[in-house]
Amino acid sequence: MYVEDTIAAVATAPGRGGIGIVRVSGPDVTSIAAAVTGRLPEPRYATYSRFKDANGDTIDEGIALYFKGPDSFTGEDVLELQGHGGPVVLDMLLNRILELGVRIAEPGEFSQRAFLNDKIDLAQAEAIADLIDSGTQLAARGAMRSLQGEFSRRISALLASVIELRIYVEAAIDFPEEEIDFLSDERIESQLREVKSALKLILDEAHAGALLSEGAAVVLVGKPNAGKSSLMNAMTGRDTSIVTHIPGTTRDIVHETLQLDGIPLRMIDTAGIRESTDVVESEGVRRAVKAVQEADLVIALIDASLAPADRQADLAELDDLLSGEAIVVFNKIDLLEAGEALPAGGIAVSVKTGEGMPSLKTALKRQLGVETELEGGFTARTRHLNALSAALAAVEAGEAALVELAAGELLAEELSQCQKALSRITGEFTADDLLGEIFSSFCIGK
Repeated sequence: MYVEDTIAAVATAPGRGGIGIVRVSGPDVTSIAAAVTGRLPEPRYATYSRFKDANGDTIDEGIALYFKGPDSFTGEDVLELQGHGGPVVLDMLLNRILELGVRIAEPGEFSQRAFLNDKIDLAQAEAIADLIDSGTQLAARGAMRSLQGEFSRRISALLASVIELRIYVEAAIDFPEEEIDFLSDERIESQLREVKSALKLILDEAHAGALLSEGAAVVLVGKPNAGKSSLMNAMTGRDTSIVTHIPGTTRDIVHETLQLDGIPLRMIDTAGIRESTDVVESEGVRRAVKAVQEADLVIALIDASLAPADRQADLAELDDLLSGEAIVVFNKIDLLEAGEALPAGGIAVSVKTGEGMPSLKTALKRQLGVETELEGGFTARTRHLNALSAALAAVEAGEAALVELAAGELLAEELSQCQKALSRITGEFTADDLLGEIFSSFCIGK
């Protein structure tokens, strides 16, 4: 892709720092380098330079790096001026470059140009943002694997299999004189099963990858004084929520982020579920119900120290609130009488003593679909999951068309839809408005 304009931005984080970088990309880089540093640095060599303003006065001094396109991140000529990290100095240097006819880069525009110039695919571009935003070491490693092309290679291998199968099917339809009776060819069914199996596998891995990059919202819900705030504090390791013996202490949504074996979780403590004439508490209950509806996972707490009939009543009331699956936790088992049994299907814990907490964490991982360590995986996003699900649905529909209807044309169309869905992941088949949405979420200068 050839562009007529040159872009520039501060590539380091806002604020004071030891080093600050201004990045420039586009066709005017060579003239800008000469105007600011007095010469064009040798490509790919760090060159000590003084950065000059329009009057020849020194703004700053540091390192100039020149990357000649297409051997650069964006695929264009790129200049990086690495000076001191004071915001005033960086603004002066950037303004000097803008005086030379350059414009400020849009958010993510450097990465977008790298994508449009085939330096990276769309999944790799998204991995750059995921790496920057990583909340855990596992997430950072997964994002780096995606950036290095691990996810894209898996998708490309799937695409190759789908395209090969599609070519064979469409050839049989378009050239019937060749007498390719693919409808009775067992290889077609076998290849369809292989593609479907591979799609299911990568979809499962992508679910785990999405947890790494996006995390999961886990909502704590229960009656007042069931121990939600205590569990919140035990999970986060700090006094996030106020804990007292008075029911209804929590009246609003309390958020905290934690790591569960490398998985970023957003723990959400809520107001106790009960009828109330207090306006503030009623609003808190309403927000709690809304949080449950939007949660990735819900932990429903029951006070195990209550009488069996009261426990059952609380459980029934929470069941009415929960539309999906939830982890039922019976808290305060340290207050139970010896030998007293609890209803089946729940996890018995004592937040106070720590008993049962390892079992709760294991259940959390199981419910999130991650029972093993995520080491070695890649990051993914919700749009990747949607595309993979659409591809899998197309293959399953194509398989049904072949086996149940012997309809080759329908099979060919479903394989075409599968190919388009997979291509959307790497950006081979992507609408412009989606590109704008993706790159606008990047930071400026990246």
